[in-house]
Amino acid sequence: MSRAVLAGLAGAVLAALPAAAQGQRETLTIGITQYPSTFHPNIENMAAKSYVLGFARRPVTAYGPDWQLTCLLCETLPTLENGLAVRETTAEGKPGLRVTYRLRADARWGDGTPVSAEDLRFAWEAGRNPETGFGPAEFYRSTYELIVEDARTVTLRVDKVTFDFASLGDFQPLPAHVERTRWSQEPRTYRNRTAYDTETTNPALWSGPYRITGVQPGAGVTLERNSTWQGPSPAFRRIQIRTVENTAALEAQLLAGQLDMVAGELGLPVEQAAALERRTGSRFHIEYKPGLIYEHLDLRLDNPVLADPRVRQALLLAIDRAQIVARLFEGRQTVAHSSVNPLDPMHDPGVRAWPFDPARANALLDAAGWTRGPDDIRRNPGGDRLSVELMTTAGNRAREAVQQVLQGMWRQAGIEARIRNEPPRVFFAETMSKRRFQGAALFAWISAPEGVPRSTLHSEEIPTEARNWSGQNYTGYRNPEMDALLEAIPVELDREKRRALWSRLQAIYAEELPALPLWFRADAHIWPHWLGNVRPTGHLNPTSLWVEEWRVR
Repeated sequence: MSRAVLAGLAGAVLAALPAAAQGQRETLTIGITQYPSTFHPNIENMAAKSYVLGFARRPVTAYGPDWQLTCLLCETLPTLENGLAVRETTAEGKPGLRVTYRLRADARWGDGTPVSAEDLRFAWEAGRNPETGFGPAEFYRSTYELIVEDARTVTLRVDKVTFDFASLGDFQPLPAHVERTRWSQEPRTYRNRTAYDTETTNPALWSGPYRITGVQPGAGVTLERNSTWQGPSPAFRRIQIRTVENTAALEAQLLAGQLDMVAGELGLPVEQAAALERRTGSRFHIEYKPGLIYEHLDLRLDNPVLADPRVRQALLLAIDRAQIVARLFEGRQTVAHSSVNPLDPMHDPGVRAWPFDPARANALLDAAGWTRGPDDIRRNPGGDRLSVELMTTAGNRAREAVQQVLQGMWRQAGIEARIRNEPPRVFFAETMSKRRFQGAALFAWISAPEGVPRSTLHSEEIPTEARNWSGQNYTGYRNPEMDALLEAIPVELDREKRRALWSRLQAIYAEELPALPLWFRADAHIWPHWLGNVRPTGHLNPTSLWVEEWRVR
């Protein structure tokens, strides 16, 4: 019998133990709805990967549950006041910064090798080469020099002064003693040869409280305590993460005791969790956490049908989002009018709204030359049907229900929606990352507090084969004023002046609708009462980054 099966049986048996014995449990079994398309920290952004790697590696900086930036792998956050950030002028005469980070002395890869400045140097060098396909590309362009000061200290020279310069975001150290040779052989094919995906259980890849010791592609990941971890000892010897893409099956496994908890980041939709809570009473601890999670429809803007802003506006006007939120989500979501959440300090409450207005939707489509045919589906003068492919992640019961409602509402406006779904690992890693979708794609972006959406809206971030598919501007959106705003916002240090720029960004977004805003999501985090100190964050950095704080009551 395989280790993964044994782990699963252990989880099921322990779930049935009386409370007095639960303090002795060694395995925690967690259910999530997606499986990572890659385990490489610096390639692709997918919530499943972020959650799993939260147990097994530590980024240099992250936003905590209190939404404040903190050091995880570094000793001290650099500031202008403490001298770790120093203004300078670049050779081109631009205002720049020298920013210094010192890594923790106790940081180790799982083979005992210290996490070092050389690991940051390698990650920077690989990211600077566009053939590698790391993101975000702007970080590697802007950070034009990395100086190794000593074995644990690096100084980054940046050609701009930004309000969030201390955050290193997705720039994470990579074990140079494992990965550099693989990368240097052929940077363009490195993403297919990285040890993170070909030797995922190699302990030298992991620097967190746990290391990955087993993978079942598409089905699950096993993590065990990392013997070289020097921080607080985590409570469980083993964590078993199971991927159950169908949310009804995920709930059934939770009720059967095959799962101890369901991760809110990738778990049951809030309405399904609320129904579970009504049926089971206080059997589980359920916390509903509103967050910076933007559920929306990305649109393929180089599709001639969707290139017309009148069609995009009509698509949104034909959706009764308030009714969907009320009926499908028990009113627990917040209708979105732009990509900036009301919880974010830069949200503009005066941004243009597109309320449900079927008459106006019909008028816009008439003006755009789409007239109703005999079957009530609109056609253009050339006889082409007004038909939009509508995709999402297969097995997500809430999204599939939304699709059905959208299909009906659009039908009333004379728009045909053709539903085609894919497993999340295919949908994100292939269809979206390589811009293979043809119409509308339903999914969520998760952001950090005041996270500038350059990667999703700047024209330079449109994924292309030449850039090895880095970038997340899947819509293909191009707008020179938006590009200018995305470049101006980070370098505006005055908060109120920055707010004005954010307001203009939201106004353009609401007018041009490169994507259709639906709602801001709340997540339902479900865990047993015997588990304590789990702190949902409500933003980009997952709860798993603080797993060493979790305790058995």
